[in-house]
Amino acid sequence: MFDTILVPTDGSEGMARVVDTASELADVHGSTVHFVYAVHTASFANLPMETSWESVGVMLREDGDAALEAAESRSTADRVETAMVDGPPSREILTYAEEISCDLVVMGTHGRGGLNRLLLGSVAERVVRSATIPVMTVRVGEPIERPAKATDEQPVTADPSVTEALE
Repeated sequence: MFDTILVPTDGSEGMARVVDTASELADVHGSTVHFVYAVHTASFANLPMETSWESVGVMLREDGDAALEAAESRSTADRVETAMVDGPPSREILTYAEEISCDLVVMGTHGRGGLNRLLLGSVAERVVRSATIPVMTVRVGEPIERPAKATDEQPVTADPSVTEALE
């Protein structure tokens, strides 16, 4: 059902739950998981002139490399690819999803509401509203423990959000 799963990452610790969810889906469907990190240098346009644009770009790309490496090393999917894109995150996520003929986007959401969401915006919300493919949002937070492999005596139970998605 899902051949290609896209997982945007920001490198936060809460992404572990998102990576685990996408990996479980990939394992069930035999999917390739693509992790993408969006570098948005334009968001730093108001920095003092003394700040070197090159150093900001280098720092953001280093953060991106670390985020992609962390996601790739945590994933249990058999096939994983990574990419770094440059531009506004929601737009670049959707563009990349189209480029790779993605079947599903799995992304984290902080679950902010009210004034916080209004002031901070939500990349996940913009992706959900604009996507032409299914988007699964996973509330980020404490990483879930990976269950042990199932045995005949004791089946493994998955995270409820994954179980619902698989049914």
